[in-house]
Amino acid sequence: MLKEISSVFSFLTIFPSSNAPLENTAKYMYLFPIVGIVIGLLVGSFGFGLSFLLDPLLVSLLVVASIAIVTGIHHADGLADFADGLMVKGSKDRKLKAMKDLSTGSGGIVAIVLYLVGLIITISLTSGFDLFRAILISEILAKFSMVLMASLGNSASLGSNSPFVKIMKDKKKLSAAFIIMLIPVVVVGETTGLVMLGVTVTLTLFLLAISNRSFGGITGDVLGATNELTRLTSLIVFVSI
Repeated sequence: MLKEISSVFSFLTIFPSSNAPLENTAKYMYLFPIVGIVIGLLVGSFGFGLSFLLDPLLVSLLVVASIAIVTGIHHADGLADFADGLMVKGSKDRKLKAMKDLSTGSGGIVAIVLYLVGLIITISLTSGFDLFRAILISEILAKFSMVLMASLGNSASLGSNSPFVKIMKDKKKLSAAFIIMLIPVVVVGETTGLVMLGVTVTLTLFLLAISNRSFGGITGDVLGATNELTRLTSLIVFVSI
């Protein structure tokens, strides 16, 4: 099991721990929430400690920077491409082509700026143990949202997302991911965590509907965008309750 977790951890973070082929990593997508737990514990503890030393806005900036460093901005790039695809008028093929374009358009730039500003402002509204809880739960839910999206969606085109989408049609794997996610969300988040989970599922279904209508299915960029948008939305829910 450690080898499987290692391959998934290597895929979702900058820390090299496995050279497993993409297809092998896809087999263990249901373990994504475990990586969310690890990232949440690391970044949450970092933010928790800083909250006793620095101004909330500075703490928030450093926390967002640490998330970007640990994850390698991998999924933020997906958010930018997702936004570029949505902004293009015309057929689904044109939208898909815009997402695959290596250059980032104005839609993607605006999306990233708004996303980062939203993260910094939202995280700055909490501190101490609540900051730790918010980051931990949001990271777990962000990773689970990708698992849920892959389980419910179909590939818009053949690409890196395809193995994940195919394998996650196994509902036993989705159930396993749900249990892995649910335990820490309930224990740490209690009622607030359940509300955040409800919003996560709703947002994932909404993004799936948009992707189906705009692109004819989901792509790796859609999965990445779902991760980022779920993180931000769940944090907003946490500080709003």
